[in-house]
Amino acid sequence: MEQNRNITLVQTTTILISTIIGVGVLRLPLIAVQSADTGAPLLTALAVLFSLFGLWIIIKLGLLFPKQSIIEYSEVIIGKWLGKLYSFFMILFFTILTGLATREFGAVVVSAVLRETPLEVTVLVMLVMAAIYTRDNFNTFAYIHNFYVPAILIPGFIIVITSLSNANFLYLEPVWGNISTQSLTGTLTITALFQGAFIITIIIPVMEKPKKAMRAAIWGVAISGGFFVMMVAAALALFGPEELKKSMWPTLELARATQIPGNLLQRLDIVFLAVWVTAVFTTIYSNYVFTAHALKRFFQLKDHKMMAFFLLPIVFFIAMLPQETFQLYRVISIVGRLGIGITIVVPIVLIVLSKLRKLPKKEKEL
Repeated sequence: MEQNRNITLVQTTTILISTIIGVGVLRLPLIAVQSADTGAPLLTALAVLFSLFGLWIIIKLGLLFPKQSIIEYSEVIIGKWLGKLYSFFMILFFTILTGLATREFGAVVVSAVLRETPLEVTVLVMLVMAAIYTRDNFNTFAYIHNFYVPAILIPGFIIVITSLSNANFLYLEPVWGNISTQSLTGTLTITALFQGAFIITIIIPVMEKPKKAMRAAIWGVAISGGFFVMMVAAALALFGPEELKKSMWPTLELARATQIPGNLLQRLDIVFLAVWVTAVFTTIYSNYVFTAHALKRFFQLKDHKMMAFFLLPIVFFIAMLPQETFQLYRVISIVGRLGIGITIVVPIVLIVLSKLRKLPKKEKEL
């Protein structure tokens, strides 16, 4: 990991936003409505708050060891072998997550746009792009996210806000819907969409001012989470809960049903797909970068570049494992919920142990 601290507050914020907003956007309204009916926006907001709590824990932990990544300081807190075991599962999880996200991207593109293109080609192209850019340093990584965030957020918010002109707000009542203890599964599934924000654990050591990581996290989760809540509310208000449950990719249907006043664009779904492809790339790119750098630290290598192409066939193999789309989404849901143990539960244990052991003992405050 670079010793130079070049990543700014704004760059960290944009990294979090473009990492969080990714492939799961297409099914988000469906997941929320299946779990809470008309309470879908409220359930999504609760998941955003839970995600922010998890990110708060991660950053608090990272600021105790501002010069190290989680791969390194986990060994300091719980010992070398337990730390190595945790790092192994962490790397395995993000490798699987990258593969599944890429496969979901391929499934959507082949079904909605490039029907004659083999699935393997779309998946491989995305992975090769991610692998090539992963070889660059953190400055390039930050610049790419900084560049693409406006291209993701501006059209996304325009589509969501414009769709409200045809909304039936009665579909949003009652606001609490059927939220119950059984809605916990849906909350965890939505929370899993924020797991890419775990990239902050390797960003803190290269930030200009690590103490501003918390501010970046609040802005990043607030903007991306606000976008998620608005999207769920817009889709629910436009289609209603029962109609949403019949759609595999309701956000795409939302874009298709939305028209800009004056008929400037008649096919907003094409614009949305372009935005979505960009968002998917930045998410997969972040997961790939995290995995490559985590492997570098795990094996104590001097450089992460060789890991970029080492990961390629492994991630591609994982992406091709699900036999069909419905099985893919079942696997994504299970893996995402299990990953919360790695990205939230274990960090809670780590920060508690670090406080009990009064660690770090020799770390100087920045």
